[in-house]
Amino acid sequence: MPKTLVDVMLMESVGADMRISGSEEETKSVIEVARLMLLAARTAPKGKGADDIETMILTGKDKDAVAHEMRKITGKTDDHWFRDAKNVDQSPVLVLIGLKGPRILGTNCGACGFGSCSKLQEAGPKEGKFFTGPTCIIKALDLGIALGSAVKTAQIHNVDNRIFFRAGAASHRLKLLPECSIIMGIPLSATGKSAFFDR
Repeated sequence: MPKTLVDVMLMESVGADMRISGSEEETKSVIEVARLMLLAARTAPKGKGADDIETMILTGKDKDAVAHEMRKITGKTDDHWFRDAKNVDQSPVLVLIGLKGPRILGTNCGACGFGSCSKLQEAGPKEGKFFTGPTCIIKALDLGIALGSAVKTAQIHNVDNRIFFRAGAASHRLKLLPECSIIMGIPLSATGKSAFFDR
């Protein structure tokens, strides 16, 4: 007989007799944490409360396409792009967090290098080597805060992670978040030793 509410819930979901593969459940848990990371990015504080953050979860072939694009960008097998692509391969999930742009807040702070927000907007989008500019500094801070909230959520749930500029650059080239001018990628892994350090 079940003794606790958890026992009852488990019996109702999988039956009285069960064997659950640890590795399969760990991967499911990583995907669930990825969903919580999207929530954390969404609820992270934004300048003037104006939300221009976009998010996405990639697995399987879509995630592999990002790693492939990273290798295409470098064309080498011995540099940081190739190393980071290998980490994306090793991770079952890749979270993307991007910033729609160029957007302005009307604060006219000048930190972007333009005299006013309207001048930044008049400059129009310019495609750089990896991302599109110019970018409002407050919007860039919003992206940073959203990223911090997301990886904090992963850390709380013991999922190894690292913010990858290069995975974001490849995702931008693939137009995975087409409205975004800047994207960062966060591969997620759950193994006995983190794949993202001592590389």
